[in-house]
Amino acid sequence: MTKYRTRLLFALITLIIIVLIGLGLLLGQLFKNYYIDSFNERLKIEMNLLTSNIEQNGGLASLHTDEISKMSRLLHARITIVDLEGDIHYDTGELSSTKIGRHRDIIGEIVEDNPDSKSDLEIGGGYDLHYYWHPLKHNGEKEGYVFLTTKIDELQNAYRQIWWILTISLGMALIVIILLGTRITNRYTKPIESATNVAIELAKGNYRARTYEDHIDETGMLSSSINILARNLQELMKLKESQQDRLTALIENMGSGLILIDSRGYINLINKPYKEIFNVEASEYLYKLYYEVIDHMEISQMVEEIFMTEQKVRKQVVLPLEIERRHFEVYGVPIIGTNKVWKGILLVFHDITEIKKLEQMRKDFVANVSHELKTPITSIKGFSETLLDGAMHDKDTLEAFLEIILKESDRLQVLIQELLDLSKIEQHGFRLSYGSVDLQQQVTEVIEILKGKAAQKDIELKFGQSSGKPIIEGDADRLKQVLINLASNAITYTPNGGSVEISLADQGDTIFLMIKDSGIGIEKSEIPRIFERFYRVDRARSRNSGGTGLGLAIVKHIVEAHKGQIEVTSEVGKGTTFTIKLYKKLPQ
Repeated sequence: MTKYRTRLLFALITLIIIVLIGLGLLLGQLFKNYYIDSFNERLKIEMNLLTSNIEQNGGLASLHTDEISKMSRLLHARITIVDLEGDIHYDTGELSSTKIGRHRDIIGEIVEDNPDSKSDLEIGGGYDLHYYWHPLKHNGEKEGYVFLTTKIDELQNAYRQIWWILTISLGMALIVIILLGTRITNRYTKPIESATNVAIELAKGNYRARTYEDHIDETGMLSSSINILARNLQELMKLKESQQDRLTALIENMGSGLILIDSRGYINLINKPYKEIFNVEASEYLYKLYYEVIDHMEISQMVEEIFMTEQKVRKQVVLPLEIERRHFEVYGVPIIGTNKVWKGILLVFHDITEIKKLEQMRKDFVANVSHELKTPITSIKGFSETLLDGAMHDKDTLEAFLEIILKESDRLQVLIQELLDLSKIEQHGFRLSYGSVDLQQQVTEVIEILKGKAAQKDIELKFGQSSGKPIIEGDADRLKQVLINLASNAITYTPNGGSVEISLADQGDTIFLMIKDSGIGIEKSEIPRIFERFYRVDRARSRNSGGTGLGLAIVKHIVEAHKGQIEVTSEVGKGTTFTIKLYKKLPQ
């Protein structure tokens, strides 16, 4: 692509050359005409002098040849005197470029044409000579002609000199003009080219481009305006990018799924939470009709309702996702721009599955607490009424009923105490009393506490000794509570004659505490729920043993408070193993 500067300079030089050529032709023609007029005027004066001299000396009858020859030499011209018939009376004959026969013929042709008295020029055929003539009169009558013949070499030399002078002068003027024009065009086109390049960079999105400001004139104002525009565009782009980043960060991290549908029903945007919740890829949704990619009929009907009514819609729906059913609160709103232009629909999916679970857990908790409290209270009330009705007078009956009332009271006390413990553990800001805990000593004490219960069922309760000193950082009372709950459950759910083993394993920075029994085991489908409050694997046995269904929930919260993990492996009919991972030094 030819640069603007080159094109401008080429056009300027072309224009200057045309003007100079035209000016040269005009000046050459003027100089030529001026020289010819001067030459003719000289010849006219010379002819008048010669004719007057001949006429004063008596005309053709008395020619002074010596004087005429002298004048011929002075005038550098060939003088020929002829009569009216064209016969030559005298001819100096010095200009020999024309043969005498041809000279006579030219003069004869001029005389034969009967020229008037006015002076004129005539070029001889094929010879570079000028013929200038004038009538010769004597006593007022024309008696012949006087011819002056001169070479035109002088004219040609004069023409050549004129053209050489004009060519050299105009050539030098052209060179000077080109040099000045180059400097001038460079001065005025360089800022324009720089501004053009900056404008191109701005069009490409490079808003850091700037042009050089050097002149306080129109080009300087152009450069300054371009730079101001570039700075403004850069600031606007920074602001736009900042707003875009904030909007993108908000949309991608808002925690709720989002879909943007345009006015034609095509999906233009889905955010990261939506893709994670529904396990889809952006390429599967973007720029496709919503009813072709959204599989859930409730959502498609909701979009159709918004399209038809142009009103906000809020619904709670249950959607099957893979192997589970999840609850969503879907909020749909029409997007209407200025002048009530329909832009599309925005759908927001709030996952309320956990909220629903919490609501259900709260309902179950209230129902379970009510049920667990109702049973011992009903027993206590029933046996008390029976005693008051007269059974108290029977000593054996009185003792049996009082023992039942005491047992139910103990059960009620344990339930209330465990509810208080669970409530305390689940409270925000719950803190453990950290200290150095010897797990081996803790296990030994728990075995001493529970060996009587194990002996009643002929269950072997043993401790698998470990190497080293398994000492960790933790709350001794809470860890003992964990051991008692797990060992007591193992004894409860192990048939008579079985075994329960507690062991410790030192693994560097961690200690693994394992409680293994040979009991009834747990179904694989029930394992995920055993840490729920009031959930029992064998409800009849746990109720008879005084279990409340809160022990494992308390165990899970205490282990998590120690930054540990608890795992369960079980096989129905063969037993269950609880494995607790505890850190020697609590992680920060």
